[in-house]
Amino acid sequence: MTSTSRESRTAELLPTGVSRRRLLALSGVAAATGTLTAVQGPPAAHADDTDRDDAWDKTFPRSAAVDHQKVTFTNRLGIELVADLYRPRNVAHPRAALVVGHPFGGVKEQTSGLYAQTMAERGFVTLAHDASYNGESSGWPRHIASLEAFVEDFSAAVDFLGTRPYVDRDRIGVIGVCASGGFALSAAQVDPRLKAVATVSMYDMGRAYRDGLGYAPVPSEVNTVEERQLALAEAAEQRWAEFEGADVRYGGGDAVALKPSQQAAADEFATYYTTPRGFHPRSHALSLTSLGAITNFTPLAQLELTAPRPLLLVAGEHAHSRCYTEDAYAQAPEPKELLVVPGAGHVDLYDRRDLIPWDALTSFFGEHL
Repeated sequence: MTSTSRESRTAELLPTGVSRRRLLALSGVAAATGTLTAVQGPPAAHADDTDRDDAWDKTFPRSAAVDHQKVTFTNRLGIELVADLYRPRNVAHPRAALVVGHPFGGVKEQTSGLYAQTMAERGFVTLAHDASYNGESSGWPRHIASLEAFVEDFSAAVDFLGTRPYVDRDRIGVIGVCASGGFALSAAQVDPRLKAVATVSMYDMGRAYRDGLGYAPVPSEVNTVEERQLALAEAAEQRWAEFEGADVRYGGGDAVALKPSQQAAADEFATYYTTPRGFHPRSHALSLTSLGAITNFTPLAQLELTAPRPLLLVAGEHAHSRCYTEDAYAQAPEPKELLVVPGAGHVDLYDRRDLIPWDALTSFFGEHL
């Protein structure tokens, strides 16, 4: 099948005005529609846990068993992060807490918010934040991928939670979904305050892009060195163009055509991000000029430093990304657990409540926090 015909097939799944390459968002994880609006202005000097706007704009129903509050805090880079704080009602405090990270290009109103609210229903204080430069968080330019910042955001979330009177700062864990699984593992390697780590449908973003936008479970469809060089050259040329005033380009570029397994994964993401199931106007593709930073990312480089803290690595049985979870499990020190969810694909674990292993997550953090 030609790249042109693949383009047409994916376009049938997209709303008007949304291109396939915008959908890909470097790794194909993010939806690429919606506005560029986000919280701007100078960062807050201190954490703010007062309500900003309590209007419910999530992709999932609000729970009557949980208190929701929008909060802000500043990371080490001076970027103001905006997050949704979920607290179980009518329980004693201080409580164990969880930081929950969203997929690449996603926002807290989607998958991470669903996880955060549900785990709050199960007794944890939870925090789902928008990554730096994205969603309602600040940082300029908008919609870039800065992997150092994304990892730092998790530690900043720990700063916030650990200074709340209703949180036991010695009992803070993390759930990272998709790319945030890799960011969470990377953060845990350097921040021992994260006492237990769970990943769901994890992506190693550096390897994902090096292999070919992350969708290459078929060995013959992994990008060659020459194809990687072509993609990086396209991104480098775009830097000159934007420096001279051209419009910002978003997505993974066009220098290397998608291979069949890569296209299949892109189609899977489209069923979530470009339909009412998961669409949110602040979920946005990331810039083409981010490719170099992503390619250099190695989230498993010091995985041994997570010991002796426990790891729970969750993947769907049929997930195109399952190889990342299994490779992380093989490299991880004890204690560790691999959980393969029967019948589930990658995106199924974003929002399929009947497939997400809530009891296993609750048991894991209940035992280790």
